[in-house]
Amino acid sequence: MISFVLGVEDLADTRFALSPLSETVVSLRVLYDPGLSALHLPWRRSILRRTGALDSALLMSLVSRRLTLPDFLTPRPGSFAPDFDAELAVARRTPAGLVRRDLLHTHAPDPLPEALCDAAGDDASVVRLRDAVCELLRQYWEIAVKPMWPQMRLVLEADMTYRARQLAVGGARLLFAGMHPNLRWHDGVLHIDQMISHHRVAAAGRGLLLMPSVFAHKPAPPLSPEEPPSLVYPSRGVATLWAAAPSVDEPALVSLVGPPRARLLRLLEEPLPTVELARRLRVTPSAVSQHLRVLYATGLVTRARDGRQVLYRRSSLGDRLAGVASQD
Repeated sequence: MISFVLGVEDLADTRFALSPLSETVVSLRVLYDPGLSALHLPWRRSILRRTGALDSALLMSLVSRRLTLPDFLTPRPGSFAPDFDAELAVARRTPAGLVRRDLLHTHAPDPLPEALCDAAGDDASVVRLRDAVCELLRQYWEIAVKPMWPQMRLVLEADMTYRARQLAVGGARLLFAGMHPNLRWHDGVLHIDQMISHHRVAAAGRGLLLMPSVFAHKPAPPLSPEEPPSLVYPSRGVATLWAAAPSVDEPALVSLVGPPRARLLRLLEEPLPTVELARRLRVTPSAVSQHLRVLYATGLVTRARDGRQVLYRRSSLGDRLAGVASQD
């Protein structure tokens, strides 16, 4: 078990962030172990066909037998949504001693894989290995994650909107209880169960960073207790990334409002912005906006502004209409 001790100021400084580099590194677990998630098998098959030219031995050596990953490859984001190159630049500046520590810690108690043997050498060898790993990750990002990153980001932002509402409604206890069964909040301490490591970290004014992930299969704090408290956790809505556009089989609802608006009503069980609705339905945002205006004018959906975007959700009337259709 790993525990984060969070004071009042740490809770006040709890924030969310997106990390394309972390998502790229975490995705390696899915390539290493296809049994982690059946949802990602279509993506995995596609990526394996396109990464044949990469150094697969070095790439897969970043994941240990226990599925742990090196901390230096997932640096703490300094802003809400840094770009991949900025995050990779931070990883490239990691001192040789920390690179060596993280690689050894990742694979302990096993020996280092042959592809990482330079990590046991002098600092110059470790720096060359670090740079080779970072360049390989850049190539892998271009092939495996970057093409889907805009859609992934929408899913992750929708998750953060939902979590923020949980925090507002029920505080930290409800926020963490809904993230994953391995998380427990008790007396100012966040406990993360079923961890390989066992340590307790006092946030001590450093706050807590939460990062939703498409590829995470369970909550993942940093491997080293010396790192500031942060947590990568499984995002909601991941199945929508690879699923076909939803179809509606409720004839009465379709006859009443038409197929496009019926699909929208089905999706609006949770607050979603226009761009995310358009992505899931595979249509343009302008087409979605036209239907949302009609549904809003008839009282079937509500809307609220969240920063720069407007979130739509089924109204109580919309819920009743969708519920009647599902029962018929």
